[in-house]
Amino acid sequence: MTPQLQQAIRLLQLSTLDLQSEIQEALESNPLLEVEEDGSIGEEAQDSADFDTGLNGADSSTSDAPQAQNSEQTGESQPLDSAEDNWTDNNAADVAVDPNWDDVYPTETSASGSGSAVSDDFDFDGRNSAELSLQDHLMWQLNMTSMSDTDTLIALSIIDAVEPSGLLSLTPEEILEGFDPKLEIELDEVEAVRHRIQQFDPPGVATVNLQECITVQLRQLAPQTPWLDEALRLVNRHMNLLGNRDYSQLMRRMRLKENDLKEVIALIQSMNPYPGDSVVQSKTEYVVPDVFVSKRDDRWTVELNPDIAPKLRINADYAGLIRRADNSQDNTFLRDNLQEARWFLKSLQSRNETLMKVATCIVERQVNFLEYGEEAMKPMVLHDIAEAVDMHESTISRVTTQKYMHTPRGIFELKYFFSSHVSTSSGGECSSTAIRAIIKKLVIAENPRKPLSDSKIAKLLAEQGIEVARRTIAKYRESMNIPPSNERKRLV
Repeated sequence: MTPQLQQAIRLLQLSTLDLQSEIQEALESNPLLEVEEDGSIGEEAQDSADFDTGLNGADSSTSDAPQAQNSEQTGESQPLDSAEDNWTDNNAADVAVDPNWDDVYPTETSASGSGSAVSDDFDFDGRNSAELSLQDHLMWQLNMTSMSDTDTLIALSIIDAVEPSGLLSLTPEEILEGFDPKLEIELDEVEAVRHRIQQFDPPGVATVNLQECITVQLRQLAPQTPWLDEALRLVNRHMNLLGNRDYSQLMRRMRLKENDLKEVIALIQSMNPYPGDSVVQSKTEYVVPDVFVSKRDDRWTVELNPDIAPKLRINADYAGLIRRADNSQDNTFLRDNLQEARWFLKSLQSRNETLMKVATCIVERQVNFLEYGEEAMKPMVLHDIAEAVDMHESTISRVTTQKYMHTPRGIFELKYFFSSHVSTSSGGECSSTAIRAIIKKLVIAENPRKPLSDSKIAKLLAEQGIEVARRTIAKYRESMNIPPSNERKRLV
């Protein structure tokens, strides 16, 4: 496998954000690459337009794996090859290579490799600062609290045992066992310090289980809160009945009417079972669509996102310094970087062309999804697209991984459109994605007092001609994070 082919395959499987980093790195390391600025090119660059091999003009392969083609196979890169022959004839007589790269290269890189100016109000601190952990948040409050040395030592051990959810990973007894016996620390002291930490923010932290977590939060509410006493009694005495959704038993044990029980449960559900989540925020992952799909004149069109990567080209000024017969170190450096720049541009173009082919083929096969939604999704596997675009399945897998399509129905990863099929009674096929959508629709429309069991859902699908086993229904339901019927039961 040639280095050019390896580079093309590597670029093909990069996500959009990773590709932007790769392009920026190439701009910083290769002086022959530059960003094509918007607007007029200028007279000097216009005279050297043959050197422009930007993303819209570079050549690429459309074979099984993306690779650079020979110039005989396409006419787009031929001007660059012929221009290389003219560099010596046009410029060698009058132009000498400037060996003082320290003066030229940094300035050129900053001008041509930056792409766009950085906004003055860009939030560097917010983007690059380390995330605040729950332990950091608790330690900050501990430092503001007056405690004895022994209590501080206990508090440090308790905070160290707090999980990101806010609950303790160790019992108070296990925390006590971790201390040196010479300190003569007792369990009551550990419990006393733990109760003090439970008053820290967020409420309910440093508790051993869900029952204690909810109880601590309820006790921090104002005494005049409606249904507070009933909620505390339910949590402390009948938590298992609440977990099993046994509302008839709860009404009998609590001696409450249905509407009153609903108020009590609503108060309990307003508490946070994972208090640590309010402090530890997951890192935001930005999704940049690679292609846009829209309907124009009753036809679905596919376009590449023009903002995912800057338009690149060969720096004509540096390219003009290359001499054919010159074997000096500077000339060799320029010549090698020119070849690398050409390979990089062709690999980028190959990536775009392959992505466009695959996305267009997907849209052609999933028009019903775009028109009617998930229930109309057709079954499709990698082999179907690979056969249609005459590429290998491994190439299709690389193209569809971490690549996103913006449609009127939302942004989806290209892999989302691939799914297995289930045979129907009429002899047709139904995709697993469509079955999941039907299951979700049935669950949303079900009677919350009598939720649909997996067997009942299988029967309803069979009435529509879709034969699916009960265990398959359970698998699809779990993949969509839909709880079983006994956990979906609730009071209306």
